[in-house]
Amino acid sequence: VPCKSVVTIHDCIHLRFPQYLPNQFAHAYARSSLWVATHRASRVLTVSEASKRDILKYFNVPASKVDVIYNGMDERLEEAPTDEEMQNVRERYQLNDPFVLYAGNIKPHKNLERLIEAFHALRRDGLEHVKLLIIGDEISKYATLRRAVHRHKLHKHVRFLGFVSDKTLACLYRLAGVFVFPSLYEGFGLPPLEAMASGTPVITSNVSSLPEVVGDAALLIDPYDAGAIAAAMRRVLTEPALAADMRARGLERVTHFSWDRSVRRIRQIYDEVLAGD
Repeated sequence: VPCKSVVTIHDCIHLRFPQYLPNQFAHAYARSSLWVATHRASRVLTVSEASKRDILKYFNVPASKVDVIYNGMDERLEEAPTDEEMQNVRERYQLNDPFVLYAGNIKPHKNLERLIEAFHALRRDGLEHVKLLIIGDEISKYATLRRAVHRHKLHKHVRFLGFVSDKTLACLYRLAGVFVFPSLYEGFGLPPLEAMASGTPVITSNVSSLPEVVGDAALLIDPYDAGAIAAAMRRVLTEPALAADMRARGLERVTHFSWDRSVRRIRQIYDEVLAGD
């Protein structure tokens, strides 16, 4: 008797961005293995309606077989740092000016080259005191980002921090004037929620899962339009009432994402599969 199974697919990034795989064989293997998994499984779990649409598109399974269960929030980042911890981070990184923050990985679909271009436009438009902090591992693998910084003569104004601890990240979220996440593709997209939980205004893309995750609590931009990204940053950084409203909306929005709720739904689906014929 075939073993019953439930498969979880967070996203279809290797099918959307095959250049991340080493060769065509790896792409064919990824596609075929996911095809077999989705067709053999009793149920397929994923983390957003956007990812569900991708699964239906690539693997031709019935929509009723695919369940969306949202990710929850990491409680470690919701816990507010002490004033002393905040001051220590401010001093350690010499954060004396307002700054725009990005946190996440730095692969090309994260669209950081365009964020740097937008930041250049923001400074050129009069906000010359603002800095840009980019947090993410393996910066050295993507020389195009360094080249973009030097092309726009921003080497004194853009900082790459690499990996930081959760405690440091919690402080940086709260110290930032705005968090910008201009990704071209996400299965879910946790960093905007982490920023919201920290009381930070969020700007993010109007594509993929991101509108679904942030709801009406963020400014949505066309991630292919550097001018639109720059204009949104300018609004948040120069309109205190807007920033305050976004902070309040963000804190309310994160209450919709709970690991307890997600775990209960996952357990329910496993029970249904076990009880089925």
